[in-house]
Amino acid sequence: MKPDSIFGNANAYEGYVGRWSLFVAQRFVAWLGIPPGGTWLDVGAGTGIMTQVILQEASPAKVIGVDLSPEYIEFARQRIQDERVEFRVGDAAQITAESAAFDAAVAGLVLNFVPAPDQVAQNMVQAVRNGGMVAAYVWDYGGRMEMMRQFWDAAIQIDPSAREMDAGQRFAICDPNNLRALFQSVGLEGVAVMPIDIETPFKDFDDFWLPFLGAQGSVSKYLHGLSDETRNAIRDQLRRQLPTLADGVIPLMARAWAVKGKKAAAG
Repeated sequence: MKPDSIFGNANAYEGYVGRWSLFVAQRFVAWLGIPPGGTWLDVGAGTGIMTQVILQEASPAKVIGVDLSPEYIEFARQRIQDERVEFRVGDAAQITAESAAFDAAVAGLVLNFVPAPDQVAQNMVQAVRNGGMVAAYVWDYGGRMEMMRQFWDAAIQIDPSAREMDAGQRFAICDPNNLRALFQSVGLEGVAVMPIDIETPFKDFDDFWLPFLGAQGSVSKYLHGLSDETRNAIRDQLRRQLPTLADGVIPLMARAWAVKGKKAAAG
């Protein structure tokens, strides 16, 4: 994660998008198909969501989780107390892990937040053994990550300058073709990309809106710079545009793009 205050509130992150990332991580880990007993590197481990899923679904021998945010790492340590797991505070772009020691290196919702995704991907390749798996997923901000798409569309309707902060515009890596090209550029073989779609039903408008007020990432930076008047106008625009059922439920979906590839075997 990025080294600034927009990634410092682990509880807020959980209520914002962490609760949805959990379901994506489950589908993602199953897609990788790493045999039991593997060693994993969780890059940008955040609050420990990916590590938790690896433990539950992949029966690993060892997982090392690395994240730049001390607050997130402390949350992960409290959340997961398992002798197979070690969490470290560290930069995803400067992974200091045992060379070629892992069967899999994974990154969930990380590549769009680092200054140099190619450097992170290359470091992940170096961290896995020959034949090991490197994989990642990111939100489809410009398309079917509907929670975020609805927010930015409403923000732009009220405040056209919001277009400059729109994650769908800013994060070019959150595109299946760009993800594929990135993984191919670092020498991975058999690169595959897959959409992961999940349902994200919000029980009412407050369940949708209130987490944005404590949001992490680019939304936090944008909202905290607004006047109360503009913020409230965006809230009201969302009330008008969100699809809402008779019982108040807001039935949205979220898409993540997942990518994987294998490090070439020796010889």
